[in-house]
Amino acid sequence: MNLFDLDKLRGEKVELEQMMSQDGFWDDVENANKVNQRIKVISNKLGKYEKLLARGEDLETLIEMTDEENDESLIGEVEEEYKDFCKAVEVLKLETLLKGEYDSSNAVLSLHAGAGGTEAQDWVSMLYRMYTRYCERNGFAVHVLDLLDGDEAGIKSVTFEVQGDNAYGYLKAEKGVHRLVRISPFDASGRRHTSFASLDVTPILDDDSGDIKIDMDDLRIDTYRSSGAGGQHVNKTSSAIRITHLPTGIVVQCQNERSQLQNKEMAMRMLKGKLIELQERERMEQMAEIKGEMKKIEWGSQIRSYIFQPYTLVKDHRTNVENGNIQAVMDGDIENFINAYLVQS
Repeated sequence: MNLFDLDKLRGEKVELEQMMSQDGFWDDVENANKVNQRIKVISNKLGKYEKLLARGEDLETLIEMTDEENDESLIGEVEEEYKDFCKAVEVLKLETLLKGEYDSSNAVLSLHAGAGGTEAQDWVSMLYRMYTRYCERNGFAVHVLDLLDGDEAGIKSVTFEVQGDNAYGYLKAEKGVHRLVRISPFDASGRRHTSFASLDVTPILDDDSGDIKIDMDDLRIDTYRSSGAGGQHVNKTSSAIRITHLPTGIVVQCQNERSQLQNKEMAMRMLKGKLIELQERERMEQMAEIKGEMKKIEWGSQIRSYIFQPYTLVKDHRTNVENGNIQAVMDGDIENFINAYLVQS
């Protein structure tokens, strides 16, 4: 199976570049931006392939040189480079699975504590740390948009943007309810507790994206004073923004930008992403109904359990992938779960 159709990608790039060179192309700004963005995505894919190809040729040369010179001192270097090369190949293979229209986009993640008070709020802070560590491991940048501290400890809710190639494509695999089982450090009796936290993941779209048209009459926009850690700009003015989309009931909010205008712009981009996702969800449910599938498509159902006591195990309920090294998982080692989900999907 050809997972990476190079000829097709190169042909599409040539066609798009020819379109860009035509007179009047930039008169339709909306279409021009889409074409330009598509060229960037294709160029990025081809560039990664060409770099990997050159790396493979260098590895082949190194192997031949080691063999010809019978130099055992180079064997360790060859083995290390081969291991890294194989890992890079697997990463590229996974990227070929990210064919969704918005997979290459940045993502907005929102974590919310379930029932359980302080224990659930502490679980949110643990998950937030896990995802920030995952982002660090993969070269993604994290920018907090909104954060509400817990009453005694932890975090009630946090919304943050993840910036990087295919951020949404990878992190959409994490959407759902995450379950924690452990002996609570907040329970003097040392009893075992079960806590839940939900994660919502949406693509963050450019301001010039024309996929969704939002009628300003459908919005209720509220301003409020920022709270929590945010530097000198917090609590000085009512710069935080909350936008409610009245037809759907979707609510987004942003408080950590430097001005009310910037908070509003980011909140509008978040709303656009949520409306895009809602549109896609409705389309999938309609497709399932047409196909006569009896099983309802579940969005936001429990996807993974993290068990600290009486044994240590993290299990994904969709793919059955398990990892007994729970500390590594909480330190951001969640690639196996994400990759298995992408392959299965």
